[in-house]
Amino acid sequence: MLRVPSSIQPNQFESLNIRRPDASEMKFVAYRSDVYPERNEVFFEEHAVIVVLEGEKKFSSPTQELHVHKGQILFFQRGCYSMNESIDSSYRSLVFFVNEKLLKEFVSQHLSLFQALPTPLPADLILSFSSSPTFTTFIDSLLPYFGAKTPFLNELLRLKFQELLLHLLELDTSGHLRAILLHIYQGQKTDLDYLMNTYFLKPLSMSELSKLSGRSLSAFKREFDDHFHTSPGHWIRQKRLEHAHFLLRNTDKNVSEVSMEIGYESVSHFIKAYKRQYGFTPKLTV
Repeated sequence: MLRVPSSIQPNQFESLNIRRPDASEMKFVAYRSDVYPERNEVFFEEHAVIVVLEGEKKFSSPTQELHVHKGQILFFQRGCYSMNESIDSSYRSLVFFVNEKLLKEFVSQHLSLFQALPTPLPADLILSFSSSPTFTTFIDSLLPYFGAKTPFLNELLRLKFQELLLHLLELDTSGHLRAILLHIYQGQKTDLDYLMNTYFLKPLSMSELSKLSGRSLSAFKREFDDHFHTSPGHWIRQKRLEHAHFLLRNTDKNVSEVSMEIGYESVSHFIKAYKRQYGFTPKLTV
């Protein structure tokens, strides 16, 4: 659901989970307190909402750079993001995980809110909202559930999930969030060209790429082969080496720096792969 570097310790999170009818659990909300300001690459397997409770922080997607502060609310479409250093040591946040199955149930129960939607899907992967008095009241009402022992916690959290989405729709004056939720509800898939060109440098597994695309792993591989006429692994290796070729010709980065940037831990392996693709070693291109 959330893959973060090992430098983030489990005790930096306190979470509330919702049980599904099949007895599995989904993480609904996690409380986060930054102990050490640092930059992290984070992969959201599911869509997520971050509410900044205190402090400031920088977030970036492939197309955005956002400096957020207390009271801001961010909606992240599933994908890879950089969470840059906290601006101050007091940064605290709530991270809500928007499970796709529950999200579709929500839209189906409130279809009247999504009628006559002329708004196209936004180009940016992160939506930003400013809090309101009613949303602040909602957050305040949720905090006591951390550590609560009530036997009705699961049912209350399912209601809080719906309440969260309704509050976000109220803040969504642009209609962009409605467009995203309707797109997900209708089961529309991410364009493969856009997906692969956005994430080919990220250390994602085939399973994670398939989830980002909105497809099962088998469907992702099958449609990928139909579209690109090769396997995802081969396409990614070739694309990364093409990117390395460009960097070596057009920047001052050395072979070691370029090797690391495109995901090769071993410079010698990078040189061998580069020579196989271009017929000469990377040093001859600079």
